[in-house]
Amino acid sequence: MDAQAYGSKNDRNQSEFQHDLPRLLDRAAKGAGLDRSAWQIQRTGDEQLAVIRQDGGEPRLVDDYVRHLVAELRHHNAQRVPEARMRLRAAIHQGLVELAENGFAGSAVVATARLLTARPLYDALAAHPDADLALLLSDDVYRSLVAGGHTTLTTADFTQVTVRVKEYEASAWLRVPTLGTTAATASQEPGTAGSGKPAAPVSGEPAADRPGPAAAGTAGPGVTHEYRAHQVNVTNVTGSVDARGAVFGFGSSGG
Repeated sequence: MDAQAYGSKNDRNQSEFQHDLPRLLDRAAKGAGLDRSAWQIQRTGDEQLAVIRQDGGEPRLVDDYVRHLVAELRHHNAQRVPEARMRLRAAIHQGLVELAENGFAGSAVVATARLLTARPLYDALAAHPDADLALLLSDDVYRSLVAGGHTTLTTADFTQVTVRVKEYEASAWLRVPTLGTTAATASQEPGTAGSGKPAAPVSGEPAADRPGPAAAGTAGPGVTHEYRAHQVNVTNVTGSVDARGAVFGFGSSGG
């Protein structure tokens, strides 16, 4: 995980980024039902490298954790001027990692670092100025979790790109969750675009599974009154609030 344009911030803004980033990541993990305290984390200013034991929670990392992180970033950035927005690049890879004296060692660590600095991630954020996060999955992660059907994501949510950084060259899969939809874009640099399918807009669930529009005066298909505590977001407000003309809605992406 790495923050976009961190180096261009002044000292105070960099300090605020370093204060806010781990808290956003903690809340996203909690919302996804993941125990981030069990992760081994290497921190470097605006960047974090987390090593997680494979315990069956990998689909939630790729799916739920990213979804909650996007929601946390959206809420965080809505309270700040555009120049103070936090926008993140994220990469997920799998493989063997060795704990070394100055951090982590292993080809999987190097591959993750190369994915995180890949041109398609920078291009994706530039092409989608409303997006707060761009994600790259390594080919191994994509094929085992997304193409393998272990998440709510579909192959259409990703675009295949080629990552070329220093000595590293490999295929990867790009996703840009933005404002309730999913957009993906390949790098515009010649020779970097892959042959994956372009992403189709979705609203948090596969298109084939989404209910159609309800007729006037009816609840419509797909409506449920099931209580989903893990999908509830709560905003605490201190002091009085002038809510005249406000509209409050309650629900979840799943109905």
